[in-house]
Amino acid sequence: MTAGPRTWHGSCHCGAVRFAAEADLAQGTIRCNCTLCTKQRNWAAIVPASAFRLLAGEGALTEYRCNTRTERHLFCATCGVRPFGMGTSPRWGDYVAVSVHCLDDLPDDERAALSVTYLNGRADDWTSPPADVRNL
Repeated sequence: MTAGPRTWHGSCHCGAVRFAAEADLAQGTIRCNCTLCTKQRNWAAIVPASAFRLLAGEGALTEYRCNTRTERHLFCATCGVRPFGMGTSPRWGDYVAVSVHCLDDLPDDERAALSVTYLNGRADDWTSPPADVRNL
């Protein structure tokens, strides 16, 4: 994968929700073991909110908030796919967590080569990876 930021385009399954995000995927991605991320098999690239543009489908998005209710988990009301979520954290500031699998112009071989940082959200320990990451 070529290092450096570039604009990636993504969408939900039915295409109602489309977005663009400026990201350097060579900087890595995240997988979390919290119950929501585990059930969704979430794999995300974190981008600053200012580097994200919703191109279509604002009205097609449905929101879910859990636990602290600070993160906006957004999904398409038509096809059910979660292309991105939004939040604010001490680590990233205002961010968008873009689903790696929803990036339409990311080739499979480049996706497979992405580095992953594992987060221990289940224990609310954001600095140490979980002991078991096999199912993430």
